Amino acid sequence: MSGPRWSIDDVPEKPGVYLFRDDAGTVLYVGKARKLKSRLRSYRRPGGDGRLLIRFMEDVAARVETIVTRTEGEALLLEDALIKQHKPPHNIRLKDDKSFLMLRLDSEEFPRFKFVRAHSPKHDKKSGEQQGRARFFGPYSSARAVRRTLADLHRVVPLRDCPDAVFANRSRPCIKHQIGLCAAPCVGLVSREEYAGFVEKAAGILSGDTLALENELELRMRAASAEMEYERAAMWRDRLSALRRTVERQGVRPSDRTERDVLALTRRGNEAVVHRIAFRDGRLSESRSHLFRSELPDDELWHDVLTALYGAGRREVPPEIVLSIEPAELELLESALGSGTKLVVPQAGERRRMLDLALENARSALTRRASEAALEEAALERLAQLLDLSEAPEVIDCFDISNLQGSHVVASRVRFRGGHPDKAGYRRFKVRGVDGQDDFASMKEVVGRSLTRGVEQEDLPDLVVIDGGAQQLASALAARDASGAWEVPMVGLAKARSERSVDGKRKQASEERVFLPGAVEPIELARHDPGRLLLERIRDEAHRFAITYHRKERGRIVSQLDAIAGVGDQKRKALLRRFGSVAGVRQASVEEIAAVPGIGHELAARIREHLERPTER
Repeated sequence: MSGPRWSIDDVPEKPGVYLFRDDAGTVLYVGKARKLKSRLRSYRRPGGDGRLLIRFMEDVAARVETIVTRTEGEALLLEDALIKQHKPPHNIRLKDDKSFLMLRLDSEEFPRFKFVRAHSPKHDKKSGEQQGRARFFGPYSSARAVRRTLADLHRVVPLRDCPDAVFANRSRPCIKHQIGLCAAPCVGLVSREEYAGFVEKAAGILSGDTLALENELELRMRAASAEMEYERAAMWRDRLSALRRTVERQGVRPSDRTERDVLALTRRGNEAVVHRIAFRDGRLSESRSHLFRSELPDDELWHDVLTALYGAGRREVPPEIVLSIEPAELELLESALGSGTKLVVPQAGERRRMLDLALENARSALTRRASEAALEEAALERLAQLLDLSEAPEVIDCFDISNLQGSHVVASRVRFRGGHPDKAGYRRFKVRGVDGQDDFASMKEVVGRSLTRGVEQEDLPDLVVIDGGAQQLASALAARDASGAWEVPMVGLAKARSERSVDGKRKQASEERVFLPGAVEPIELARHDPGRLLLERIRDEAHRFAITYHRKERGRIVSQLDAIAGVGDQKRKALLRRFGSVAGVRQASVEEIAAVPGIGHELAARIREHLERPTER
């Protein structure tokens, strides 16, 4: 085994979550980490961290994605949200779902905040949302976080925290009233109306609405300091600090259910990244970076970004879009987006914390992109050195052949430009001039068709890679010369193979091999050679693209049965179970087809007649 296919070179040493995905993009596992790079590095050590799934990740995981958070608590909450969203097979989910603590505020004469568990959808409420006669705030990542939040809150708003039994039987204020942490409603030292004002102020603080109170506390602190009452100034300073700690809310769980996208822009020269975080139904539902090049100033660049993201119905425009920089002609842009969408550039509060989260991920993506660009440039230079090319190839085409049910043959061409897939250059071929299964002749046909068109359109690659060994390469070279594209370099890439040793017991694996035109022996590429890694990536993409075409064509063949009147889904499945394929049905006699339950002689004759008709190739 050559080891995991996913790289951690550009993962930051910051808190966050990571998602392992397979080739199809399915999330296999979601994890959290205090330091992302250190955590992912542990999967690379022999034996990993001892969990059985590590071996699975080495074999199946194609890539790993990371989302940076500000704190470990945020990472914990985001991990939980992503596990609920993707339901990865290698994460454990407890059925009672007692994940996080929340604060509940009941509708009482003199209410207090109570700890509750978010143990069911009924109680899993976002911050400040009412359910029946109660309001919920949170969630919080630990009991310690809840207690610290309440302790700081009581330093700002003097609400009671004693149990109902104690509250109902007090005859004099407790010590918390004496030190200013409780208004003593138990003995009538505060009216119901005044206490209700305290409750609303506390609810506002937990929802992030603190600007007015912060200004008030700061004015009191400065006034006390100006009057040289330093102990009082220190008290107001401590309460201001407690207030700010209290509202240090989790950026991944907003306090409302407003559908919004948060977009953060960062750039290095003309290299730019916009990171989009989407909030739907009160949770983070998507986190994705978009990389591009532009020399426009930031305020004008937003017009292109928003058009690319939301134009032509690409995705639904949310009611609110949070931006890191105010765009030029803001009102015009809002009007163009339509649907009453509001563009917001926050300076503080919960939206600002969401924006900081997006900015952190944008910066991480830009750093990663710069590193990737350097690696890609080095890989292309190494490829030029290995293949004795005059310069690094900018455009590389790769061809792959895929057989369909032993007779239908399809092929793919993928194109990489500057080390990146260039989807505009992808092509699919249905082999028309070859009878039966002949990979060499098929390769000659599709390479010849592609290069002939390239000569006509002056769109030739700098290098052609053939998936295969010496014979496949020879077929492709013949097609190249016939097309007139003599100057295009061409190589064959053969997969690593296993051979038995002299004693016949142990297998020794060869490395990936590159076949050059006219060379007697192939070049064996070292396992971690950057040129080899680039060639493998291109070859694997060609194989993936060919397989998707293979499946599409196979679906079309199965659909031949669906076109027969009287053959529905159940009868089609019964026929395929009995004969294995449409080709098997075609070879069966009318009597054999009629013997399938539910078919009968009349329908069997109709099926046979339909399948015997010539098909277009």
